[in-house]
Amino acid sequence: MAEQTQIETLSAAAEEPAGQVALSDMLDGQRVRGVYAVRERQLRRKRNGDPWLRLVVGDAGGTAEAVSWEDAEALYALSRPGTPVHLAGTFEQSERWGAKIKLTALRAAEPGEFDPDELAPASDVDSDRLEAEMRELLDEAVADTQLRQLLDCFFGELSPEWQRFRDAPAAKVYHQAYRHGLLEHSLTVAQAVNAAAAFFPGIDREVAVAGALLHDVGKTIAYNDDPLAIDLTDAGRLEGEIPLGYYKVRRQIEEIPDFDPALARAVLHVILAHHGSLEHGSPVVPATREAVLVHMIDNLGGRLGSFDRLERELPDGESWSGFDRALSGSAFFGQRAA
Repeated sequence: MAEQTQIETLSAAAEEPAGQVALSDMLDGQRVRGVYAVRERQLRRKRNGDPWLRLVVGDAGGTAEAVSWEDAEALYALSRPGTPVHLAGTFEQSERWGAKIKLTALRAAEPGEFDPDELAPASDVDSDRLEAEMRELLDEAVADTQLRQLLDCFFGELSPEWQRFRDAPAAKVYHQAYRHGLLEHSLTVAQAVNAAAAFFPGIDREVAVAGALLHDVGKTIAYNDDPLAIDLTDAGRLEGEIPLGYYKVRRQIEEIPDFDPALARAVLHVILAHHGSLEHGSPVVPATREAVLVHMIDNLGGRLGSFDRLERELPDGESWSGFDRALSGSAFFGQRAA
């Protein structure tokens, strides 16, 4: 009977005119109606054992939590991550529970009701510009024949690896978690490494730049290719992005005749050590200047990328974000306060 009531509610909601509101623009008490992409779903239990539904829904500008206390199991089945859903409810800001959309209706969205580009987060930088800057960096910073041969295996315009690298995200949540995010992150790390190498003696700039461009290549396997719901693949969960990247690059090196073993070790060490410590997932700690430089710049790039994410999701008029795990605190955007 409850399921039939929910179906009737959904049908009635579908007949009402949609008033799509950007998630980042929602205000306390505002009615919400529109199509959003399911990023995450969880079926939880109340103290009495009854189920309730927790979703994270998103659009191109941000995400929001949505909850339903009724018909949780039926709605859970409709809310597979990556699925566009038409939802209705009320957005509420609570000091105790935080910001949430309290759902009154939810159904699968029809194809003509939404534009996929409006639901998937995207880079603020045009992908063609990113590609052009990467190729310019390669020409400027890497002259070694063997390194260029290796890099062409991944970034050559006709390489089968290139299209996936170009489109892949850099993360699920924390930084550059959108289409072309991996290209954006790897390029900015490599550009910063290239610049920093000029100020510190003893650094092999070509090895450092090559390692910077390749350090996260395992993410092309570790993450799925669904821009509406980025998540780890089975390989990403079972093997991890660093081992996946190491083996991918090593296999390519083994295909290049007479590749210098010392050069191979130098590049592969950058990949293996770029998380900086064993507890953060690196199989080894950085033991060369090039590996230390890439690790430090990669960490900086990830942190600053978190600021970009938080500012994008911050409501108008706000200058402080909420607590963020990636920063171990809140972020302040002074220009908004001004």
